Amino acid sequence: MGRATQFAILAARLALADAGLQPRDVAPARAGVTIGTTSGEPKVVERLQDSRAAGGPDDDALRELAAAYPSHLIPARVASDVGFRGPALTIPTACAAGNHAIAHAVDLLRAERADIVLAGGADAFSRITFTGFARLGAIAPDTCRPFDRHRKGMVPGEGSAMLVLETAAGAARRGARIYAEVAGCGLSCDAFHMTGGEPSGAGAVRAMEAALSDAGLTPDAVSYISAHGTGTPANDRLEALAIARVFGDRARRIPVSSIKSMLGHAMGAASAIEAAVCALATTEHRIPPTLHYDTPDPDCDLDCVPNEARELHVRVAMNNAYGFGGNNASVLFREWRS
Repeated sequence: MGRATQFAILAARLALADAGLQPRDVAPARAGVTIGTTSGEPKVVERLQDSRAAGGPDDDALRELAAAYPSHLIPARVASDVGFRGPALTIPTACAAGNHAIAHAVDLLRAERADIVLAGGADAFSRITFTGFARLGAIAPDTCRPFDRHRKGMVPGEGSAMLVLETAAGAARRGARIYAEVAGCGLSCDAFHMTGGEPSGAGAVRAMEAALSDAGLTPDAVSYISAHGTGTPANDRLEALAIARVFGDRARRIPVSSIKSMLGHAMGAASAIEAAVCALATTEHRIPPTLHYDTPDPDCDLDCVPNEARELHVRVAMNNAYGFGGNNASVLFREWRS
């Protein structure tokens, strides 16, 4: 199997172990998997292309393409590995895919189509990803500097994060450790450009407002924002603009940080990793910094938690993610109080 699939399987095993879930706790037909990805298994395509360039394709490359490349195989193989037999779905909404997967898992639980869902994202670094962003002029020449005035682009990363989602009643019955409540989800699509966001930030605004409405919360309730924060000049400016439109004057006071400054941009896995950070923030009451933030940008007038983690009582954390094609997804995590 491909590298992204291996990431996802390992993350799923770790998540289930951390959740204390035993096979006896799960009705397989009521347990689902939903995984976001941008590229699936691009290394398989690279191998096929290398084979063609060498005079192929050879039979091994063709077999690997059929056996590992189709993106639906990532959740299918995770489900097979952990023994889940409920809904299994790939969500390919680019860099917003991890948040989309969590939102879909919440829908499955609310609709009582599943009791437990493994939700997250997985992507592996590849030449295809790096070259594509380089051709767009979006790769940083040295360091990812989200929201900094001298930012010049993103740095590709890779990985996976999986969250165990279940109903509060189900978690209480088995005495589960609960990190946070997924309080609300908001999705939107700009339908504006293949790669660029709508210039006014309207799509991002709709996603944030929809998440707040779904949770029955006002903007004043949000303690911390985990930003999409890629470090590209255009993306960070649009995200700051959208945050200002939703939160008004308070936008300057809400801590906003981007862990892509530390991990790079893991594509479809990025917002899943950031979701885990938000859940932990509501438990540990500590938020991560934006590294390499040296020079404030007037176009990004935010409290970017520069360079050092901060102690903060996080009652509600907002996780934002924006992807190519205008895909926008915001998820709210609320401090759990039994």
